[in-house]
Amino acid sequence: MSSPQDPSAALDPRAVRSESAASLPALTVLALALTALVAPLVVALSAAQALTLLGIPDPGPLTTYGLPAVRALADLTGAVAVGSLLFAAFLTPPQSDGLLDVAGYRALRRAGVAALAWAGAAVLLVPLTLSDTSGQPLRKTLRPEQIWDAIPKVEVAGSWRATAIMALALAIGCRLALRWGWTPVLFGWSLLCLMPVALTGHSSAGGAHDLATNSLILHLAGVAVWVGGLFAVLAYALRDGTHTGLAARRFSVVAACAFVTVAASGVINAWLRVPFGDLFGTTYGRLVLAKTAALCALGVLGYLQRRSAIPALTADGRDRAALIRYAGVEVLLFAATIGLAVGLGRTPPPDLRRVPAPDEVALGYHLAGPPTVARLLFDWRFDLIFGTLALVLAVLYLAGVRRLRARGDAWPVGRTVAWLSGCAVLLLATSSGVGRYAPAMFSVHMLQHMMLSMLTPILLALGGPVLLALRALPPAGRNGPPGPREWVLAAVHNPVSRALTQPAVATALFVVGFYALYLGGIFDSVVGEHGAHLLMNLHFLLSGYLFYWVVIGIDPKPRQTQPLMRVGMVFGSLPFHAFFGVALMSMTTVLGGWFYRSLGLTWNSDLLGDQRTGGGLAWALGEVPLVVVMLALLTQWSRSDERLAVRLDRAADRDHDADLAAHNAMFARLAEQDRETHR
Repeated sequence: MSSPQDPSAALDPRAVRSESAASLPALTVLALALTALVAPLVVALSAAQALTLLGIPDPGPLTTYGLPAVRALADLTGAVAVGSLLFAAFLTPPQSDGLLDVAGYRALRRAGVAALAWAGAAVLLVPLTLSDTSGQPLRKTLRPEQIWDAIPKVEVAGSWRATAIMALALAIGCRLALRWGWTPVLFGWSLLCLMPVALTGHSSAGGAHDLATNSLILHLAGVAVWVGGLFAVLAYALRDGTHTGLAARRFSVVAACAFVTVAASGVINAWLRVPFGDLFGTTYGRLVLAKTAALCALGVLGYLQRRSAIPALTADGRDRAALIRYAGVEVLLFAATIGLAVGLGRTPPPDLRRVPAPDEVALGYHLAGPPTVARLLFDWRFDLIFGTLALVLAVLYLAGVRRLRARGDAWPVGRTVAWLSGCAVLLLATSSGVGRYAPAMFSVHMLQHMMLSMLTPILLALGGPVLLALRALPPAGRNGPPGPREWVLAAVHNPVSRALTQPAVATALFVVGFYALYLGGIFDSVVGEHGAHLLMNLHFLLSGYLFYWVVIGIDPKPRQTQPLMRVGMVFGSLPFHAFFGVALMSMTTVLGGWFYRSLGLTWNSDLLGDQRTGGGLAWALGEVPLVVVMLALLTQWSRSDERLAVRLDRAADRDHDADLAAHNAMFARLAEQDRETHR
């Protein structure tokens, strides 16, 4: 047995691993304490000013300083949940049978604990928000009858209630999951848990709130992925993980994208909220500068880690010292930055001293006049969500084509043209004058709807992105950890994809959505919500792409659909589209009339006439893409017949028409038997 002074005991890998793992809880507690301390300290700089501007009484120190502390804890625990699920899904490989390995299982359980803490903090934030909004002490808002009556009246409190429910569902899912296939789903759900607060947060009110809200969505998602992923990689390194080098390399790419997203969205949000002249003369401006400095410091630390830690891991997989050192400092700096960001969100921005028009209050911008062809084409307002998506999809596709050509492989030009055209239509539908006028006029909204659900998906499906990815991405190899190519294959060939690509299911999602949204009363209820418009556009795009992927898509599918069935899907949807357009033109009530009237657009007073125009567009434009689909189907069948003929000719050349000779011999025997029968 070795003595305590024995050097071999000090160098025992198991002892080092145990000591490193033991430091993780201490680091976690320190990060939580730091973020919960910084947030109320920052709020102390502007608490009195905020109460004066809002004109509400002081709710007491428990609410004034407790709310930002709990909010900071909610943000940090939410980020840990998101990052841990990112790690389990994409940064560490599962076992060969699809079950999570030890590292993935630990990350999943850590995500479950963090999600439970996230839900608990969100529950606490409901009465704290009610107390802050009403100016009443917290003890009064904690009464059950007070809470249930007040939540529907305070939007932010309702968003925290939704976050608590969603985070609790996430915690349950993390507890039940054991297979890798569930981790990407849970990761996506964790990002959705950020949305209720993002859509009702500090940036969702005031002028240009459409850009501010979209930038906040990107900002929160980027921060959660960056902070949480870094924490997960650090926890893995402290436990002496086998694939630490792989996880660090993969996360380095994710962190670089997250840094760009966070920096760009933060600049946009700050530009919308504070004039340049107020950056140095107001509390809000100085906090923005402090947050900018923290972001720059985090970027420098990330660069140093990429330059030293990752090469060290590549040279020696056991050399984790630089990774642990830089990541530990980054985690603590992130904790302080989250507290600073929460304090910034509680600080009133400079008063712009301008009274916005009614349409600017509702939409985030002012419409100068009725839509004309010139305004629809050239009056642009870039959509940070779907406009960015269009550009990213185009760049990724071109990168894949370039990789193929660099190694001497060909890729059809027509597919590239189709994909880029689809990205261009997506950009045009959401960022041009069409996207600008769509929330304010039903007819333009319907034009956007047709572009997103009918035209864009057809062009994207003809581009063959999955086939391009499978050819451009390198395979992992027999014993290598699964990578992006394997993830694409798993996404295509899984039970959910098989269920969604059933002809009846794909057609129902594509067609029934029209009726449920507009004739089922959903649109009339949510037309004034920015988040609802984002969800509608996403539904149009995804349901259309799923339908046309099954009908004319050239990508591999989880199930093969017979040509006659695909024709049936096309012709079966025709009457439903036609009837939908006629139904809109025949209606005598205005969908979303309450919202359109609140905009005060004098040049759009005939709301029923505008709705009938929208119905006419739905009826007319819904037929044109189907003609394109039929032409694409005919072309695909013709090429399929040509390929079959070529295969048969090649087979005949190889065996000297053995099949044809056997076929002729069979008919000769039948003829001989027939002659003998009639003798």
